Amino acid sequence: MNKSLLSASLFALALAAPLAHAHEAGDILIRAGAITVNPKADSSSVKVDQGPLSGTNLGGKATMSSDTQLGLNFAYMLTNNIGIELLAASPFEHDVKIKGTALPAANGKLGTLKHLPPTLSAVYYPMESASAFQPYVGLGINYTWFFDTELTSEAEDAGFTGLDMKDSWGLAYQVGADYMLTDNIMLNAQVRYIDIDTTGTTYAGQTKVDVDVDVDPFVYMVGLGYKF
Repeated sequence: MNKSLLSASLFALALAAPLAHAHEAGDILIRAGAITVNPKADSSSVKVDQGPLSGTNLGGKATMSSDTQLGLNFAYMLTNNIGIELLAASPFEHDVKIKGTALPAANGKLGTLKHLPPTLSAVYYPMESASAFQPYVGLGINYTWFFDTELTSEAEDAGFTGLDMKDSWGLAYQVGADYMLTDNIMLNAQVRYIDIDTTGTTYAGQTKVDVDVDVDPFVYMVGLGYKF
């Protein structure tokens, strides 16, 4: 009889435990981990934008390197299934390279830049609230702020001055999942695609040179979270 009661109690606890793991309305989730921005960095050809050669297409394209930083998520559950989430991170740094243009001096590493991509999203958790495994999808708006743009010494020696990147607004899409290890601690993994379009501007002597860049990165993050 005691064994039967013990077995029944353990079974009841096993059923009840996932309920404590669920995300519920009013919960605050904080996640932190490694986040990587991997730019697609397709670009239009490099163009002269002013002066006697205005409108000249120099061909070629721009590319940007990947970078990994500390990523942070702050989420608030509006209901058991819907939340709002803010993505933040320490500044990302990328190398900007130009290749294949008709202006040999422009080819090679042009400079470096930093950016911050804060993103506000609505997220939907389709699983029942009893599940410790909580996949989700999200849609949001991204603002990317470019700063600390610097030319390489090689580009400056070739006669280039200044490097500016236009800030960007765009949509952001994500999929992710939480897995509750305890009532409060979770594992998290997420993937985002962010629409980031910018225009890079530099000067070759007195000639303004522009290139439109579709950064459009995939953003990957893995880490731990805590639920309040």
